[in-house]
Amino acid sequence: MSDKKRVAILGSTGSIGTQTLDVIKSHLDKFEVEVLTAQNNADLLIQQAIEFKPNCVVIANETLYDKVREVLVPLDIKVYAGEKALAQVVEMDTIDVVLTALVGYSGLIPTIKAIESGKHIALANKETLVVAGELVTKLARQKGVNIYPVDSEHSAIFQCLVGEFHNPIEKIILTASGGPFRGKDKRFLETVTKAQALKHPNWDMGAKITIDSASLMNKGLEVIEAKWLFGIKTDQIDVIVHPQSIVHSLVQFEDGSIKAQLGLPDMRIPIQFALSFPERLKSDFPRFNFAQYPSLTFEQPDMETFQNLQLAFDSLARGGNAPCILNAANEIAVAAFLREEIGFLEMSDLIASSLAKVDYIKNPSLEDFVETDKLTRIISKEFIKSKN
Repeated sequence: MSDKKRVAILGSTGSIGTQTLDVIKSHLDKFEVEVLTAQNNADLLIQQAIEFKPNCVVIANETLYDKVREVLVPLDIKVYAGEKALAQVVEMDTIDVVLTALVGYSGLIPTIKAIESGKHIALANKETLVVAGELVTKLARQKGVNIYPVDSEHSAIFQCLVGEFHNPIEKIILTASGGPFRGKDKRFLETVTKAQALKHPNWDMGAKITIDSASLMNKGLEVIEAKWLFGIKTDQIDVIVHPQSIVHSLVQFEDGSIKAQLGLPDMRIPIQFALSFPERLKSDFPRFNFAQYPSLTFEQPDMETFQNLQLAFDSLARGGNAPCILNAANEIAVAAFLREEIGFLEMSDLIASSLAKVDYIKNPSLEDFVETDKLTRIISKEFIKSKN
């Protein structure tokens, strides 16, 4: 039997998925690819499968099934299609760890199914914990499953906590780049374009996450994710804007000491750490040089101008299904902004409107979360219609 860690990558054709395959390619003695999945990018999925020879692949868009099957089945690679197949494939006994890099709410059910099957999770889909953090973390404890964070900020916190698990956290400090509109006022933001919002200064990410970063919603979602990953209270989480994106996050302990994790912006580092923990594997990634960064700066986020961050804090404090409403409304808002149906600031208006209109449930079940997500999307789309 191979002692390699067998990895399922949900969302292998996206930014995180392709970088995960880069990491695996550099350490084929440590990892092997068991499952690859994609939503629509059949061509890249086929290319990846030919190179990495997984046990099976899933193409979520069922209309592309024949295209993928025709190429891969002769290579003895099983091919499945549809959203249900995503949730079923993670139950395979041959999987050791599931890296969830799906975008948005779509990651929730497959991640829950993987946990129920006792699979460890490398989590790049923050929305899973935003929508149902209490439910997911409780299930992980029951099943003895570890959730390893892949987001650079949460990986930084996790790395700072290694060897400190017996020491209570006083505070965690999430760093934010500030996005492309740091320092801009509402008057400027009223007229920003999709093209402007998609130009992130430091990170190369997919469209949805890049827009979230520009609006500071990405940081808001990370605040909610941090609460559940690290078992802390809302008032123990701070956000600080750090334009250089070198300090990836910090942990403050009860004696006043602060630990930080630093490095050049490179998602392969947290991906590799999540897959290899507790071991650190050698890499040839570019190294940070202090002499090239003589000044690292920090400032408070402007939550009055960038209201999404405040909406996220408020939703977390309220609890229940409020973060689920926030997430669903944001997904609809971002999609509408990318289609140029609403303006940049109107994304916050849409989210606030949905939070006010969707019924609040204090102790939601999984079924409640699913229903909340559906209802929020309907109400959010009505907001868009009213603007056009």
